[in-house]
Amino acid sequence: MNTVTIANRLVELCREGKYEEAQNELYAQDAVSVEMEGLPEGALGNAVGLPAIREKGRVWRESVEAVHGGEVSDPVIADSWFSVSMRVDVTYKGRGRTDMREIAVYRVRDGKIVHEQFFYDMG
Repeated sequence: MNTVTIANRLVELCREGKYEEAQNELYAQDAVSVEMEGLPEGALGNAVGLPAIREKGRVWRESVEAVHGGEVSDPVIADSWFSVSMRVDVTYKGRGRTDMREIAVYRVRDGKIVHEQFFYDMG
């Protein structure tokens, strides 16, 4: 798959809430996931390798009490890179409701996502 196909498929799956399916289908085994610097203690951090990315997703899902909504923009594509704007409105267990917006940037190599990085305000 090329970058356009992967970007559109990721957006499609994310809009359907199928994050695990997206990882299984579109990510390389050695993919890297990078969060913002300066995360608070106990926050989900960076992950190296598809098993670690899956675990990071599992831990996040288990921390969510309720999902109230979300959005994923159409992708912006440049060669082997693409980005999307994402919004998720969730209530976390013991932490309350958060309406979070972020920019996600992805790199594609050999038909798979090899790098994802998230940019958002922490507060």
